[in-house]
Amino acid sequence: MTTEAPTIALLGTGTMGLPVGRNLLKAGLPLRAWNRNPDKAAPLADAGATIAASPGDAVSGADIVITMLYDADSVAEVMTQAKDRFAPSTTWIQLTTVGVAGAQQLAELADELSLVYVDSPVLGTKKPAEDGALVVLAAGPDEARPTCQPVYDAIGSRTIWLNRPGDASKLKLVANAWVIAVMEGLAESLTLAGALGLDPGLFLEAVKGGAMDAPYVQLKGNTMIAGDWTPSFGLSNADKDARLILAAAQSAGVDMAITQAAHDYFNQAIDAGHGDKDLSAILLAHRGG
Repeated sequence: MTTEAPTIALLGTGTMGLPVGRNLLKAGLPLRAWNRNPDKAAPLADAGATIAASPGDAVSGADIVITMLYDADSVAEVMTQAKDRFAPSTTWIQLTTVGVAGAQQLAELADELSLVYVDSPVLGTKKPAEDGALVVLAAGPDEARPTCQPVYDAIGSRTIWLNRPGDASKLKLVANAWVIAVMEGLAESLTLAGALGLDPGLFLEAVKGGAMDAPYVQLKGNTMIAGDWTPSFGLSNADKDARLILAAAQSAGVDMAITQAAHDYFNQAIDAGHGDKDLSAILLAHRGG
């Protein structure tokens, strides 16, 4: 006896959404994809997806709707556009990083739309998304887990289920605060090395393989030294996440000095025209460029 694979609607096929879609198709899951810019969804057609002309066309009759967009407002806008097209009790897997207040906003929207909402932000950037190696943080009703798990297995290496609604988005902010702290620390150390007349690469060599090292330190440190700003986690997205972290920290009465400093440097880099680059372009702000 075989069980028919659920039909999935993917709303958002940008840097992260496109590889997510490809991995869903590789797993044999029927997929409809939509993006504001149809050209960004077009590559999925060659892999077997149906490209929808509107969010409503994408979600009509779908068993699962996945959103991978920019922020809570953009997600809410797109889902509201499709409000009359959802099948009853459709499962909504929400992958976008939206923060604490955003997760609550979307949970309330899900209730209005009679959808089963599963808060599911992911850890990882473009390469892990391409490799199907994201870490999925998931919080939703227990009965939704069997429906969601084939999706999570297709796009991720593991899934961490949390019990309380919104906790997945909270944990995502905690993890991203660490990522941002690492990037700020790298930018400071590399800038200081250069200012002291040292080859910045010596810093990476000094910490390599030790307790202070990490694969991410070597990866991002080397791309920063090389001046390779190809976006894996975009600077503008990192700035958006920094704002979400600072808002959550303020509501919890926590001081986040490193995140605040990184946020200030992100803003400088964006003002200098680097918003479309990788978040590692924070180094350019430290250098005054």
